[in-house]
Amino acid sequence: MTVESTLDRTAVPATGNRILSTDIGLLILRVVFGLLIAAHGSQKLFGWFDGPGLTANNAAFGEMGFNPGSFFGTLAGLSEFTGGLLLALGALSPLGAAIVLGTTIVIIHTTFDGGLLTGKGYETGLLYAVAAAALAFTGPGRFSVDGNRPWARGGVVWGLVAVVVAVVAAVLVLTFKSVL
Repeated sequence: MTVESTLDRTAVPATGNRILSTDIGLLILRVVFGLLIAAHGSQKLFGWFDGPGLTANNAAFGEMGFNPGSFFGTLAGLSEFTGGLLLALGALSPLGAAIVLGTTIVIIHTTFDGGLLTGKGYETGLLYAVAAAALAFTGPGRFSVDGNRPWARGGVVWGLVAVVVAVVAAVLVLTFKSVL
């Protein structure tokens, strides 16, 4: 038995039903994940969902060493809100994924000392980062604002671009945090 014959027997055919289920799965992931991230941003910016609001959020960012807290706190809120909405809608998905991924890299860095699976560590940031990276590579799917549009982007190249942009943005934020 050759490797090819084994692969032929175990491969799942790309049927219309399989493609449809992938698009539905991406829709569910995008909407739930994107709206959760946007809700976190709205807590920071507007005080919605029992959030602190902009003034308290910016003060908390200052206490965490992000100076000026007003700049970094507002940036975090806007990034979560905008990136989350872009992902939920499936609009400009590589950009939305890069925004959310960059933000979550900063979250992971900030909460890293809390450890993994402690309730106060970086597991939530890591989970959000993985979801954002996965959406950067898969694209938004058919049921999205960008679905089947000429400008819809996904795949390896756009996924890598989104990851690189996110890492560069996160490094810049963390560098400015330590210098300012």
